[in-house]
Amino acid sequence: MTRPMTIGHLARETGVRVETIRFYEKCGLLPPPARTGGNYRAYEESHLRRLHFIRRARELGFSLDQVRAMLAMSDNKNQSCEAVDAIARVHLEEVERKIADLTELKQELDRMVNHAHGPIADCRIIETLNR
Repeated sequence: MTRPMTIGHLARETGVRVETIRFYEKCGLLPPPARTGGNYRAYEESHLRRLHFIRRARELGFSLDQVRAMLAMSDNKNQSCEAVDAIARVHLEEVERKIADLTELKQELDRMVNHAHGPIADCRIIETLNR
């Protein structure tokens, strides 16, 4: 068995801030660790693995509810992967919508910037923002 980790060590190992680890515990994504005789949190390897999972899922833009659902499913090793696939598909659709919105935003900004010459009275950026 590996030696328990402090919250600071867990934070360094995962790149997750101490405050965020406490938040994940409070909202139930990370199970509460055992406590030492001095009442310090004592994290195990399972906390480290779970926190890596949470961090990576959050980096990919999954919501806390989506992460919670995937964690619950991952705890049941015999369950079909279809439910996790459904969550990922919904997230993919959200990402594709955001990309389309950002592409549209970029095109509008390109139009505004490329026509931003002359006096302020004729400034396309100011005109567009005043709409």
